[in-house]
Formats: sequence, structure tokens, C-alpha cells
Amino acid sequence: MTDWQTALEEIKRGAEDILIEEELVAKLKEGKPLKIKAGFDPTAPDLHLGHTVLINKLRTFQQLGHEVIFLIGDFTGLIGDPTGKNVTRKPLSKEQVLANAETYKEQVFKILDPAKTQIRFNSEWMDQLGAAGMIKLAASLTVARMLERDDFKKRYANGQPIAIHEFLYPLVQGWDSVALEADVELGGTDQRFNLLMGRELQKEQGQRQQTVLMMPLLEGLDGVQKMSKSLGNYIGITDAPNDMFGKIMSISDELMWRYYDLLSFKANEEIQRLKASVAEGANPRDVKIELAKEIIARFHSEEAAEGALQDFIQRFQKNAIPDDIPEVALTIPADGYPIANLLKDADLVSSTSDAMRMIKQGAVKIDGEKVDDTRLVFSDACEAVFQVGKRKFAKVTLSI
Repeated sequence: MTDWQTALEEIKRGAEDILIEEELVAKLKEGKPLKIKAGFDPTAPDLHLGHTVLINKLRTFQQLGHEVIFLIGDFTGLIGDPTGKNVTRKPLSKEQVLANAETYKEQVFKILDPAKTQIRFNSEWMDQLGAAGMIKLAASLTVARMLERDDFKKRYANGQPIAIHEFLYPLVQGWDSVALEADVELGGTDQRFNLLMGRELQKEQGQRQQTVLMMPLLEGLDGVQKMSKSLGNYIGITDAPNDMFGKIMSISDELMWRYYDLLSFKANEEIQRLKASVAEGANPRDVKIELAKEIIARFHSEEAAEGALQDFIQRFQKNAIPDDIPEVALTIPADGYPIANLLKDADLVSSTSDAMRMIKQGAVKIDGEKVDDTRLVFSDACEAVFQVGKRKFAKVTLSI
């Protein structure tokens, strides 16, 4: 076991909150392996990098000598997690849940040591609980207490339906902690209510209460919304190496450091060294390349990472986009922004007629893609790199 102070520093890296930190310190000082739990409902067949934030933290505990439990919520998956939802989530069939669970088992061992990882299914104890046990469990919490949960409160206030079975989800997640006698449970910041439920039920059952460690929700490629397949801003861990490389390179320089903290296995000291190098003038693109190679090597191979880098270099050199291009902010008129007017206002052409001529010649590109429609009109806010000819570039931010 590692010295508790060193261990605590590693555990806290990237964490949003620990409830209660003093309890965790006391547990670490005991010098015994702790039971660390994180649950995942197999609601989709593939994991993305947002899911791996928790799995990476499980790996940290594993390397510190603790007992890691990767809990697959095959029972809770049948209920549907209401967290963050403004409508009742459609439950999956048993067949869908089991099929997705199998892919989860394969994917997590890209990060965790299979010899030191327990894969558990919460149907093990929930099936045994039975109807009478479920009713008894439901009696441990009032409707008023359940409506303290933010998403339930909002839906109730807005007159949106809440199905009775959705109230069961936090109780079942909490009961998982009782069944496993968890010392620590990991979860996202949006899971606070559910995570604390585990503490309540453990106390009710006379167990030592688990420590709750909450990790932030990883922003997707847009840098705003949390990473989600439904939003299309995700990087899947089964994405092809070249696609994964391109997506990582597309994130902002600021978001890159967030990804380093939550996704990289580099030591804190090494990340600080990289930050210092950028502050002293190093190109952030080169640091981003290191991150892309590390993640691709983890889920594919070192060879795949190097191949993706070479492919990126070839495409980058072909497009020849400079590092320091002008940035232009424009407001979209009420009736839309015609492409010719936009190019003129961004100082990429001398006139709208010049713009039309350059488009017809195939000399205009948006994010490296050729534009051939002179009638193109922009009506939605966006950000893109506009290019006219070989040497004129502008990073244009359109707002409404």
C-alpha cells in the first residue's frame, strides 16, 4: 500500500468533491485494501471517453492496492437512470442490457487490470430481494425526500410526468452499496443524490458509510455540453485511430488541459512540465499530439497511434493552415449571412463579386472542405476556419 498522503493526492486529481474527505483519510490511514465501487448501466453498446473518467479513477485506486468493483447495472438498466432527464427514460429489454454488458466487459480491460478487477452485476442481489424486499426498500424514503432531487423537482414543477419506477432507481443504486459493503463509491457530479443514498442505506443497515468521490462530467468536442453520443460530441473508445486522432486535435487548447487531468495517465509533475513548456512558447498543438497518441495507444496500439499521427501530418500539411490566423467575430443578419458577404466582411476578398468568382474557381474552403455553392447562406451560430486561395485564412465566429 502507498503512503496515505501520496495516495490522497493521486485520488483527488481531477476530482470535483469528496464526501466526506476526513472519512476517506481515516480509511486510508488504516492501511487496508478498500472496496471501491463504480456502477455503469449498459444502455449503449460502446463506451466513450466521458465514461472512462470514472474507469481511470478506478485504475488509480487499483494501482494503490485497493479492491476495485466494476458494477454493471443489468437490473438498474431495466429501470432507466432518470438523472438529468426531463422525460421518462425508456427501459431497455433484458436482451439489450445483456448484449451491451458483454461489450462493456471487453472494453474496460483496456484500462483496468483484469486480474485485479471484480465484474459484478446488480441483478445478483436485486433478483433475490424480490417484491417484498423491494417494497420494504421503497418504505425507507418518502416522496417528499425524493422530490428534493433536482431533476425530479424540476419535472414536477413543470408538470412533466414522473413514473413511479423512476423513484426506485436511487434506492437500488444505494442498495448496491449495501450489498457490496462499499467503502468508496465513484460517480459523476450529476449523481450526487444517488451516491448519497448509498450512505443513508448503509447507515440504516448498520454498515460503515461509504465515502463518495464525485468526478466532473467531461465536456465533449464542443467544449460546452457533456460528452454524449446523442449530442454527437463524443470520442468513442472503439473509434478508428485516425478518427480518434482528428477529434482530439479538434478540441480547444484550454479544454486540452481538462482532458489531460481526467484522461491522461501521465504523472501530475509531467503535466505541469507540459503546461510550463506551453507558457514558455511551445506550440499547444504538439502537446495535444502527445495526448492523442497516448489515448490511441491505450485503446488500439502504439503502432496505430504513430500511424494516425502520420496521417494527420499529411492531411495538415496538405491543407497548410497556419498557426496564427486572424480571428473575426461577425453577427448574422436577421435574413441570414450570404457566403459572399461573409468573405468580404472577414477581409478575405475585396468585394462580393470577387468572392463569387473565387467560389466558382473552387478556391474557397470551410474547415478544409471546398465550397461550390455561391448561394450558401449562414443562419446558425458557428465557428469555422474560412480559406480563400492558398494564403488567406480567417477563424470566423458567427453569432446571432
